[in-house]
Amino acid sequence: MAVNGVNRILIAVHDLESAKQKYHDLLGATFLDAHWTGEPFGIAVSIAWDAGIELCAPLPGREGTSAVSAFLATHGEGVMNVYFNVSDGELAMERAVRHGYNSVHALDYTQAEIDEHLGGLFQRYQEFNLDTGPRCGFAISLARIEAKQGA
Repeated sequence: MAVNGVNRILIAVHDLESAKQKYHDLLGATFLDAHWTGEPFGIAVSIAWDAGIELCAPLPGREGTSAVSAFLATHGEGVMNVYFNVSDGELAMERAVRHGYNSVHALDYTQAEIDEHLGGLFQRYQEFNLDTGPRCGFAISLARIEAKQGA
């Protein structure tokens, strides 16, 4: 199992639209809204694959109860999670477990889901979100994300 660098960082923000504009102005980042991924957790999500940034903010009415609310209340806006791209998600997860980390959420999208929700950019998209906050100071996710040939 190889680690192929950082895929993206997740930044918790209060105002998604304002943050998208800020990072677009600063970096030229192009954001793709991915709210469908965050709605079950009470968050709005937007990803700039070209800049390696994912932004998330509480959905209206969920400011105190979303998956990012506690982070925002404690730390303010900032980096909440780092996604490391790995060559083999299962092996990376096995290694994490051997060292005392567990997955708190995992996903493995089908090609149909990738095509519908992620613009067909990838041929594989798998993530394991780990319980690293207390030991590392932020969340770490292991992500096997393989670009489609020619994309």
